[in-house]
Amino acid sequence: MADRDRKLTHEDRIVWETVARTVRRLSGQAHPVVVENDTMDGLMSPAADAAAPADVKRPVADPAHPPRTVKPQPRLHPIERPVQKKLARGRLAIDGKIDLHGLNQSEAHNLLFDFLMRAHQRGSRHVLVVTGKGSSMGSEGVLKRAVPQWLVKPEFRFLVSGHEPAARGHGGDGAMYIRLRRQRDDPA
Repeated sequence: MADRDRKLTHEDRIVWETVARTVRRLSGQAHPVVVENDTMDGLMSPAADAAAPADVKRPVADPAHPPRTVKPQPRLHPIERPVQKKLARGRLAIDGKIDLHGLNQSEAHNLLFDFLMRAHQRGSRHVLVVTGKGSSMGSEGVLKRAVPQWLVKPEFRFLVSGHEPAARGHGGDGAMYIRLRRQRDDPA
């Protein structure tokens, strides 16, 4: 199988999105090529495209097949108040817990994704994520701010249906309850 026919894995997409967010277009340069499908086609940057030999076929936008548009993702649903109270009082089981203290954003993101993926595959419904309060040096805490933002991104959307701050006994402002989506039964 040629490299250009290879499908992007979930990890490849995450890496590509991370790199793409850090790139800034130079003034006077052409807009980057839009990725239209799941293969490696269209991943050439404008600089690489310009440096390619003249006999290489360059990707061209096809007006008959416009690029796919991304549907807006619905907001996460809050965890209902009675469920929050049951979790706080221990009447509803917390199926897993992860502590992200002392990790940088990259490590925490990967560890959280792996943890949520495993919990979802086990059929867990509610988990506890400890981010820490991060109140040192007058800041609010990087992970405390970042984790809720991560949970609404596409890579987490199929796993998470909602989240709320945890009760004081489970970490208070430095932790959150996450409700995982139910697994869909495959009719096959």
